Amino acid sequence: MHQEMAREVNQLLSRIFAQRRHSGRTDLEAVESALRAALHQAGATALSELLQYQAPAPDQRQLPCPCGHHAQYQELRSKPVLTVMGRAQISRPYYLCSHCHQGQFPADVELDVKDTEVSPGVRRMLAVVGAAAPFDHGRQQMEVLAGLEVTTKAVERTAEAVGGDIAQGEQREIQRAIQLDLPIVVDAPVRILYVQMDGTGVPVVKKETVGRQGKTDGQPAHTREVKLGCVFTQTKWDKKKGYAIRDPDSTTYTGAIETAEMFGKRIYLEAWKRGWSRAETKVVMGDGAEWIWNLAAQHFPGAVQIVDLYHARQHLWELARKLYPNAEVNQKVWMKAHQRRMLDKGKIERLVGALRSIHSANPEVREKIRTEADYFERNAERMRYPKFRRQHLFVGSGVIEAACKTVIGSRLKQSGMFWTVRGANAIVALRCCHINGRFEDYWESRRAA
Repeated sequence: MHQEMAREVNQLLSRIFAQRRHSGRTDLEAVESALRAALHQAGATALSELLQYQAPAPDQRQLPCPCGHHAQYQELRSKPVLTVMGRAQISRPYYLCSHCHQGQFPADVELDVKDTEVSPGVRRMLAVVGAAAPFDHGRQQMEVLAGLEVTTKAVERTAEAVGGDIAQGEQREIQRAIQLDLPIVVDAPVRILYVQMDGTGVPVVKKETVGRQGKTDGQPAHTREVKLGCVFTQTKWDKKKGYAIRDPDSTTYTGAIETAEMFGKRIYLEAWKRGWSRAETKVVMGDGAEWIWNLAAQHFPGAVQIVDLYHARQHLWELARKLYPNAEVNQKVWMKAHQRRMLDKGKIERLVGALRSIHSANPEVREKIRTEADYFERNAERMRYPKFRRQHLFVGSGVIEAACKTVIGSRLKQSGMFWTVRGANAIVALRCCHINGRFEDYWESRRAA
């Protein structure tokens, strides 16, 4: 191996020095690329030498088979494997059970290349690039940054396989949580812990929307909703302006295309991991979606519930536009009276009364007035914004709003993308794991298993 590596490097250096003598200059980038390629080739050769297994000794030529019988050694078989150094060749013993006719390659299990021709190191790279950007972009990144040629499909399959494994691990944790088999963490108390929830649509293939109604009456659905949650902490507030300040790097995310019932268990588990049981002040935030507050009541009883102020304002703006179409000045005057003097000051009962007193001959406008009045009345206690500000709490759910764009939208909602539910959930799990800073722990635990 030493001789092979030395030969590769010496040949390259000879060519480099010969070119410099001929041209009088050195192209550093070309030298870098060539040297990397040569070292990769030498490394792949070295790996191939290391991965040449010997035939087992005569007394070690049978293994237990899952069927209850024994598999007998047959021969040495080889297969190519793409490693971080390039293409290598493995030669290892093959065992066959004469009863069930199932073959075994124990070395493949040991090397973590069972049923694959991609090494664990390369799979880790493919998962990282597949989580960050479109699969074809990941293919290009692998070639430019790692000097490895892979297919777009290889990036897709590997990223989704790793993400799927992470998602399965999450489901196992959720099942333990359902059975109340959660570890008790003894640690310092958490001053203020927030849970925020929202949903965002992801474009899916046609088979995933069969029988689902779209947003427009009579039109089929084209998306499925990813329910996304985040958990973060707060220990400070701006004493001059009175605004809450989120703790840097304290936000973690979890999400999936799933029912509200399943998502409730998911977000509860994430909150528990982050210290929900030790939090002195617990806050649940979201827009006015009914499923959010149903989950808050079920999984986070006793928490302070806050409807996003900016979402509430948007409800008023939508009504203002209905009341005064094409009359921007009138809209602003109406908003000043109803937003600044009522909503922002937490006078929700007064706001509801003002809305119900509005008369309109237009049935559509009357229905809009009724709907919005019901919305504010239903969420009155969640809109006591002056009270929340005095407690130095957030009144806006900007963290989860931004997460819908950065965690989900920037990766899963780009032009031309259409997902299966399984594929989308795998990438969501992979991205959340990576953004949460848990990917390295996952990879180490996976290797240990």
